[in-house]
This record gives sequence, C-alpha cells and structure tokens, in this order.
Amino acid sequence: MLRRSALRTAALSPTALAATLSAALSLAALPAPAGAAPVARAAPGQVCFWTGAGQHGTGWCYSPPGYRDVPAFLHDNAASFRSDVNRAVYAIDWARGTCYARLIRAYDHSDNWSWGSRIDGVADTDQGCEAG
Repeated sequence: MLRRSALRTAALSPTALAATLSAALSLAALPAPAGAAPVARAAPGQVCFWTGAGQHGTGWCYSPPGYRDVPAFLHDNAASFRSDVNRAVYAIDWARGTCYARLIRAYDHSDNWSWGSRIDGVADTDQGCEAG
C-alpha cells in the first residue's frame, strides 16, 4: 500500500511539475501595462528611460518629434536613460508656476540619473522652460 502511494506520487510529480512550469511561463508572457512595454535598449531614433539604475527595471522610449508625457510608472522615477537620437531632446519638469528642461545630448546616457526624479515629459524642444 505504501509502495502504491509512493508510485502514485512519483507519477503525479511530472504532471504537477509541468502544470507549475506552464503557469509560470504564462505569467512571464503577460503583457506589460499600457504604455509600459519593456525595453531592453534604445533603438535608433529613440531615447529610453528606465525605473532602475544601469538601464534596468521597467522602461519606456520616446521618439521625436513633439512632446510626450512619461507614463505614470516613470513620472518622477527615471533612474537611468540612454539616447540613440542624433539630436538633442529635453526632459521636462512641470513645476508649480513654471517648468524646467534638462538637455539630453545626442547619444548621451546615464546609468544613475539624479534628474530623473523630476521628469514629467520629454520633448524635442525646451518647451520654453528654464534650464534645469
């Protein structure tokens, strides 16, 4: 009897393992929240920002021209960035009664970006803001 229970448990183990692995893979394949598609690196013509230092964490990319608000998860929370744009772009901080623009030069990057704690948007112009 004990032997039969041991054999049943052994027989179920691969099935249980397969089900667990299948569930884990399904969770890994879940789509990122809207506007929060994970990015591994900046593609040509983009500036990408990440929530973690060293270009890790959840990322988001901006492609000029125009102004874009950063997604909520990145608002005042960009720890690193990388530009693969052959032009300057600006990180924008909308402050009470004014705004500040931080220049991001062509092909610039930072793995530990202190100004990212202020970012609200990104643009290809300084939006008339003070230098930040």
